[in-house]
Amino acid sequence: MHGVVVQKHWLTPNLVRIVLEGGDLERFEMVDATDAYVNLAFPPPGAPYGPVFDPAQIRDSLPTIWSPARRRYTVSGWDSVSRRLKIDFVVHGEVGVAGAWAVHAEPGGVLVFEGPSGGYRPDPDADWHLMVGDESALPAMAASLATLPAGTLAIVRILVDGPEHELDLTCPGNLAVAWVHRLGDGRDDGLLAETVRDIPFPRGRVHAFVHGEALAIREIRRHLLVDRGLSRSDMSCSPYWRRDLTDEAWRAVKREFVQAMDAEANDQTDAA
Repeated sequence: MHGVVVQKHWLTPNLVRIVLEGGDLERFEMVDATDAYVNLAFPPPGAPYGPVFDPAQIRDSLPTIWSPARRRYTVSGWDSVSRRLKIDFVVHGEVGVAGAWAVHAEPGGVLVFEGPSGGYRPDPDADWHLMVGDESALPAMAASLATLPAGTLAIVRILVDGPEHELDLTCPGNLAVAWVHRLGDGRDDGLLAETVRDIPFPRGRVHAFVHGEALAIREIRRHLLVDRGLSRSDMSCSPYWRRDLTDEAWRAVKREFVQAMDAEANDQTDAA
């Protein structure tokens, strides 16, 4: 499946929105999830195939060096009437395959992808909601907040580089959002987890969404399970990236990291 770039605009200094239409989007079917994502495919420089391709066919018919790089991105918005798909990219200059593509994307460019898939939607029966993450989790957070019932409390904590990286977030419920700004030194590694520990939890059952940098997510997940007593069924936790690894290196170890994170949580909750 593919779409054609029709718009590009910067939401913050390091968050750019790409809007796609045309291509195969007439048959795009959105899933019932607020963390819906698509698997993007980026051909390597000099690839012996055109901008529109089938990733599976390329994998089966060409040497590995020509396989497209794969990246998973949250759907920022889907308009089923105009058939327009929005995807937000966190970029840091020319670093990373997807970010570099987004920096240089222009109207008329093509983006190949597979999906969508997803598995999270805020539980309407929860007494309140906790959403924690960094820039990479913003699209899913915004989509999730929009679905909350009127009057429902949502406590949100988001780690970004500074005030110019904040976005206006709204929801039908009672939104309590705090933006956490990186300090630019070693304290940043535990900043988001420390912020979560300082939150006075309201009474009632919470449904938690904790997505973003892997090491921070693991620490926050451990805190919620062990110290706060949340059940695993009442939270959605996913490590999107890891601060000490490149995209490719992270993809190579992500499965093992998630398995270890699950085993660690099991051991600690059993001990508690």
